[in-house]
Amino acid sequence: YRDLHTFELQAPTRLIEWARGNRVCVAGYGQSDGNEILQLIPPPTLLTKETQGLCPERDFKVECGGFSERPVYSLKSVPDTSLLVTSGPPDSSLQVWQVSAEDSDVIKSVSTIATENGTGQSWAKIATISARTPWVLHGSRLDRVQITEIESRKNVYAAASQGSEELSNLAFLDCNTLLLCCATGRLCLADIRQPQCLMEAASVPSAPCGEQWCMGTRHGAQGLEPSSQPVARLSSRGLLTLTDLRKTSEFLALAKARFPSPGSGAEFLCVSWAPALEGYLAISGFDGTVHVYDTQSWDSSGREAEPIFVHKGHTFGGAGGSRDHPLVTVHTWHLQKPRTLLSAATDGSLHIWDWVQPCGKC
Repeated sequence: YRDLHTFELQAPTRLIEWARGNRVCVAGYGQSDGNEILQLIPPPTLLTKETQGLCPERDFKVECGGFSERPVYSLKSVPDTSLLVTSGPPDSSLQVWQVSAEDSDVIKSVSTIATENGTGQSWAKIATISARTPWVLHGSRLDRVQITEIESRKNVYAAASQGSEELSNLAFLDCNTLLLCCATGRLCLADIRQPQCLMEAASVPSAPCGEQWCMGTRHGAQGLEPSSQPVARLSSRGLLTLTDLRKTSEFLALAKARFPSPGSGAEFLCVSWAPALEGYLAISGFDGTVHVYDTQSWDSSGREAEPIFVHKGHTFGGAGGSRDHPLVTVHTWHLQKPRTLLSAATDGSLHIWDWVQPCGKC
């Protein structure tokens, strides 16, 4: 490691979200009332553009917080605003939160976005954008995807019905184009200007019944079309596929992740592209580790890929000193620092770490 910081949360979290001013937002997913939503200030060394030497302050600080009456399974900040949107059981409704001004340390609930036939539906996956006005893309199933204007709660888009498959992820590729990933691995593209047109983008390799998939999209460099950025998909068996949305008839690459026991479940599957490091991605959700890969040498052979770095910090004890190894629930990349990631685990541990570039990759 070049650097490693740890913080113990009061409850385990399954999400980490960057907010305005390089703040970090986390929330608890327990089943009881009073799940915390916190906005944390990262250690000062993480707020500087250049790597600094020794720093006396090495801890996260709680800047403000609030409580949710329901478990928080997904949390997204709304770009260019002080708003957060969350979702979680028991239905597919959304909760909108306001991060208070500097003179207050409260994150308060401001509204609820109810969904048609939301009762009985699983919790909604969400994505946000502020290209026009603040919007939230949300849905729990393929035939329940819609875009809602956050402030007015007006429905501005509803996808055409293409089956009722459960969704694992959804994303804005740009202000007009959406990408939806089903738990079966099916990818669908949608254009909000053509609500009746939902195009299947790519299938996945044949797999055993019950295999679950998630996806990760990469925000393109300035001047590049979003569709030119590869989409990564990760299965509960540890299979990784890379797909170019401009040519979906074949895979850019196919590889197998190295985990001791893939297939144990898909609740916390996570794959993400490095925003400031070309061709690098990270995966987690199988055990107490986070694996980082350089995909630039991958091909379509499907052979086992060698990670360039494995973060094992969560496996060495955590909150409460339990002997059971915690499971990593989520990870995310720092938006500017190329090799810096944050990860959280079921024991309530939150780590932010930066690994040393391997020899020969300088």
